[in-house]
Amino acid sequence: MNQTTNTTSTSLYFREGNSDKEYHVAIEPEGEGYHVTYVYGRRGNTLTTGSKTQNIVALAEATAIHDKLVRQKIAKGYHLADSPDHNPGVIAHAHDTGQDTGIRCQLLNPVDEDQASRLLTDKRYCLQEKHDGRRLMIRKIGDEITGINRRGHVVSVPTAIREAVGKLPVDALLDGEVVGDTYHVFDLLELKGHDIRQQGYIIRHAGLLALLPPGCDALLWVSTAIDSDDKVATYEELSHTNREGVVFKDIDAPFSPGRPNSGGSQLKYKFVETASFLVSGHNWARSVSLGLYGTGPQSQVLLPAGNVTIPPNCPVPQTGAVVEVRYLYAFRESGSIYQPVYLYERNDIPDTDCTTDQLKYKAEPAPALA
Repeated sequence: MNQTTNTTSTSLYFREGNSDKEYHVAIEPEGEGYHVTYVYGRRGNTLTTGSKTQNIVALAEATAIHDKLVRQKIAKGYHLADSPDHNPGVIAHAHDTGQDTGIRCQLLNPVDEDQASRLLTDKRYCLQEKHDGRRLMIRKIGDEITGINRRGHVVSVPTAIREAVGKLPVDALLDGEVVGDTYHVFDLLELKGHDIRQQGYIIRHAGLLALLPPGCDALLWVSTAIDSDDKVATYEELSHTNREGVVFKDIDAPFSPGRPNSGGSQLKYKFVETASFLVSGHNWARSVSLGLYGTGPQSQVLLPAGNVTIPPNCPVPQTGAVVEVRYLYAFRESGSIYQPVYLYERNDIPDTDCTTDQLKYKAEPAPALA
């Protein structure tokens, strides 16, 4: 167990047969109290994070929760990091440390179908597929590979992707989305120690194509359509094959971190609806309740948004976790979503982003003519 003035943390590992897992639990101060947080998952993959305390608690209670978790893991065969039975091998990544790198993603505003149709013929904009994955920037400096999520925090990088990035011939900062063990890269922000964010997107993209090696399944550049006919054909193909959506990017625009209040040089249009929800409770079997914060006077009120079933191959998220869910539409009167499909747990956005203004509501019937 490692303890500092501010944080107590314990790291445990489990290896048996094909199972190779890690678990980290920490007591972290906040305000006048403490939270107990955890990180777990298969070693070398992106780890899941969460909290065992919905509200801040006294140090004695936090310590009791921390120690109970450690005892439970040891009883299940985990070993402490400093135990003589612990043989972790080479840990090829850093887990989610929460360290803020100061680096931020460029976030996109949505457009409606009419706006998307106009952008298809606008020569200023190229078109790319919007992948249904986790946003991740990866920085390579020498042999050091650092994953950075959309909040700018250090996170783990799947082993296959880490190894592929490590083979790049020069230092770079990449931006893209992770889907399984594949990194779909769509932007290049730094190259050979030089910041190229102020160059136009099409120039940065050309540098990306020259940098990435061919035939590497773990590291793929995102296909880009520039000609209007190609954009229309790509749009129709992605729509008909039930992909998540498309992204439009101003080919001459520099990289601009954060999200503008409206518009912007990078815009998205989704063929399906997804939103981030808070898990507000557990129901029967593997079903969890979902909630969203309201807007205006209800901005501090967690409103019910329905339920979703967690697939058998996914861990059931804790109450208070943020999860991504696909749905067909929401009912305006109840706020519940229709045909929800659980996607994954998120650790890259704050719970304050889980608001009702994400929702797309069922279209109201046209009023009858008099």
